Amino acid sequence: MNTRRLLAAPLGLAAIGLSACFSTPPRPAAPAATSPVPPLVQPPLQPPNSVPDAIPRIEPRARSGNPPFYAVFGKRYYVLSSSVGYRERGVASWYGPGFHKVRTSTGESYDMYGMTAAHKTLLLPAYVSVTNLQNGRSVVVRVNDRGPFVGNRIIDLSYAAAAKLDMLRNGTAMVEVRTIDPSTPPPVVAAPAEKPPTTPVAVAPGVGAPVALSSAAATTPAAVIPTGSSAAAAGGPLFVQAGAFSDPANAERLAQQLRGGNYGKVFVRDDQIAGRRMYRVRIGPVPDVAGFDRVVAALEHAGIHDAHLALD
Repeated sequence: MNTRRLLAAPLGLAAIGLSACFSTPPRPAAPAATSPVPPLVQPPLQPPNSVPDAIPRIEPRARSGNPPFYAVFGKRYYVLSSSVGYRERGVASWYGPGFHKVRTSTGESYDMYGMTAAHKTLLLPAYVSVTNLQNGRSVVVRVNDRGPFVGNRIIDLSYAAAAKLDMLRNGTAMVEVRTIDPSTPPPVVAAPAEKPPTTPVAVAPGVGAPVALSSAAATTPAAVIPTGSSAAAAGGPLFVQAGAFSDPANAERLAQQLRGGNYGKVFVRDDQIAGRRMYRVRIGPVPDVAGFDRVVAALEHAGIHDAHLALD
């Protein structure tokens, strides 16, 4: 739901000097994150699930919304010099009726029925794929706004994008965000061919005797998986990563410290990345966004501010 809009009046009212970074006018205050979702301001022109994904294309850098840095609620954010190769996991929220037709950071009008999103640091505009790690659904959106600035949310999706990810009811979802380079053709993802039976047979019309099928007819051809399909399975158990160390003693020290608190199961995962051994302190699995938020809030209270979502 509209968690990022507790920012409310963007940027000039949220932090001193922010109005110099953005040219967008102040926005109306958003309802509290715990408020019910308000009714739609107008009926959608088409069902949200039928809205096509954004089509990545090469665009010039937006004239507004791309300062070197800006501050909101006393926190400074640095806009990335390049969006290529960006990948992040965390919690997504969505915003809708209260901001329909309101000006975005790029100066465009926000369309809650379009496939767009807001992000704190990606260059505007940018194209990203967003995958719901809890159900495997994926969409492609165009990032043209700044936010969310509340809690540990990493991206704010349009109403239509949230609907396609099946996260409207809960208001949030654990997701993976990956940038798409419009200059690079997307890879074709093929579904695995079904293994034909050992002796595939079919009955010829008007003939009672079975007729053997050719191997070509018995083999299911590979098919391209649509972007919005849930054919790509969810990523498996989700965890909170409290820290990563090259020294196993440091990792175990943090794990022992956390095992004394009410965080849940704490363990150290031994990984090898680019020839280097890394020891990652993980908590979980966490069942949902509420569980993730609880653990992250407890870690922040203990002085650990860079915890993030991780897959097994």
